Amino acid sequence: MVTLKIDNRTVTVPEGTTILDAAAQVNITIPKLCYLKKINEIAACRVCAVELEGKERLVTSCNNVVEEGMVIYTNSPKVRAHRRNTVQLILSQHDCKCATCVKSGNCSLQKISNDLNIYHIPFGERLEHQPWDNEFPLIRNSAKCIKCMRCVQVCDKVQSLSVWDLEGTGARSTVNVSGSRTINEADCSLCGQCITHCPVGALTERDDTEKVWEAIADPKKMVVAQVAPAVRTAWGEAFGLTPEEAPVGKILDALKRMGVDYVFDTAFSADLTIMEEANEFLERFQKGETKLRPMFTSCCPGWVRFLKSQYPAMVPYLSSAKSPQQMFGATMKSYFAECIGVKPENIVTVSVMPCVAKKGERNMELYYQEYAGHDVDVVITTRELTRMMRSMHMQVESLEDRPADSIMGHGTGAGVIFGATGGVMEAALRTAYYLVNGRNPEPDAFCTVRAKDPETGIVRAEFDFGGVVVKTAVVSGLGNTRALLEEMQRGQGQYDFVEVMACPGGCVGGGGQPVHDGQELAFERGKNLYHLDRNSQLRFSHENPDIIKLYQDYMQAPMSHRAHQLLHTDHQAWEMPLAPHRR
Repeated sequence: MVTLKIDNRTVTVPEGTTILDAAAQVNITIPKLCYLKKINEIAACRVCAVELEGKERLVTSCNNVVEEGMVIYTNSPKVRAHRRNTVQLILSQHDCKCATCVKSGNCSLQKISNDLNIYHIPFGERLEHQPWDNEFPLIRNSAKCIKCMRCVQVCDKVQSLSVWDLEGTGARSTVNVSGSRTINEADCSLCGQCITHCPVGALTERDDTEKVWEAIADPKKMVVAQVAPAVRTAWGEAFGLTPEEAPVGKILDALKRMGVDYVFDTAFSADLTIMEEANEFLERFQKGETKLRPMFTSCCPGWVRFLKSQYPAMVPYLSSAKSPQQMFGATMKSYFAECIGVKPENIVTVSVMPCVAKKGERNMELYYQEYAGHDVDVVITTRELTRMMRSMHMQVESLEDRPADSIMGHGTGAGVIFGATGGVMEAALRTAYYLVNGRNPEPDAFCTVRAKDPETGIVRAEFDFGGVVVKTAVVSGLGNTRALLEEMQRGQGQYDFVEVMACPGGCVGGGGQPVHDGQELAFERGKNLYHLDRNSQLRFSHENPDIIKLYQDYMQAPMSHRAHQLLHTDHQAWEMPLAPHRR
């Protein structure tokens, strides 16, 4: 243990503790911009500098550890002058049009500037303007970038993609797409982790809210919306609501008030995905195909993009099942359209997703009978949903917990847990066990596939299906995914079924979720989904009455010809730019 003084308060902390963490233990806040624990500890912004007695120069608190007898001042005149000067310099190279920035009110730079009472910038403005394709799902505004390096480090250390890099030297150094590539040429998975870790508004999703408003305003269009399981765990955070105060029914009510004609829960099509994926897995397993390579889940588009760009030879091992988002859209443009007597080309399908990669996935084309178009027309993130609600000046306390509309309104607990890492695997195993044994397992029989904490990147488990052992693995985060795939290629791991989620913690930690700077809430949000599952009346996808009716009336059976036409895809139909080391 080390004893020191911080702002005249005696502090005793373990050896190796940073000054920043030591101060936090006695409720002394040291402001910071670039710091991310274990990810970005390079003191790039120098906002966290403090005065150390006996030293002429200030020291950064995020990457300097405590020493016995230190005397530290976090708010001395010298520190305050340095901090104000540093932030003013950063502001001189930052587009300060906060009123038109999506991060306004939730921006670390804005908060620090306000806290420091900065109302004047004494330096000349020098903004950087790099070209960008504003049709790409991920948008970068170089004029807002403060070169904190967070995006670089998250992409390198957590997702192992190295899409971003520092280029230039000295005052001309800047962040850009690595390898002198454009973003369209890069092997970006669209996981959006760079967005959720950016302290300012330099990185955002492409805003598609106006497309939704235009569709709602068009009298010739029938607007149908679906809401992903993970969205219900986070949308309330933007309004200060607890999970109990923010059920999915209130999102459905909000969409209805906006003018959406039909509202549904994507848990329905998550159940549909399970029916197709569980049957496909059993078919491959019983044929012995999984002895060479496992069947990989395919419902995460960020993971699919990663596999195509990094390990293209393994693409054939993906499940051919579409994601719940795409299955919902395809079913809307066929079965549902027939049920309500509307032509599919007059239906606009809107998805509310926790994910940026879903904006790329919606480009998937659908050709069915006379219809040629897309499964899904518009995708908005959780953040875009809350912005739409605010633009209506919606009073969230007045929202009602309404049910989804009929025909495709039911969802089970198995569908709900899709949003958490391990949830797809667990739901699929529940139904696969039933298909093999003719009876349901205990609902929580496969709960060992759940990640217990944020440090758990890979979970391995084996299950007895009546004398036959099924070997599984669940992984979230693309850096962890790369480690698992490399392990397989070395012949060190053999699995039958593998679930992959691009974002750490699963969809609940997706790149389209509300941002809380410096906090990782994915696993807390995931607990909410498991709570909803435990309290669901139905916990098995194959018991969803609307799914049963869909197969009886339209799809005939899982893996049928019509199911393949509408619910499955050819992963070779489109390509990703290969990673530099794969070219």
